[in-house]
Amino acid sequence: MPKTTNKERSFALYESILELSSMEECIAFFDDLCTVGELRAMEQRYDVACLLDQGLVYTEILERTGASSATISRVNRIFSFGAGGFREMIERRKRKKG
Repeated sequence: MPKTTNKERSFALYESILELSSMEECIAFFDDLCTVGELRAMEQRYDVACLLDQGLVYTEILERTGASSATISRVNRIFSFGAGGFREMIERRKRKKG
């Protein structure tokens, strides 16, 4: 793994996340890493992405998640045109459940 400078991405966090082996371990790690607000925001964005994947419209998503229309719009852009992380994880979870 290459060394990073202040302007480059540090891989230590991502490598650590890949080492988590249980739901309890994952929750404890993120509870230590993030504030409650940061966690809730990430959880909400992921929930919005899942509901967009299900074909729900903004008003239904707002009712279910409490997310603002700006958040839903932002997640929709990321979900549609981002790096593909949301879509990959949603598809992986569907395969695992099915």
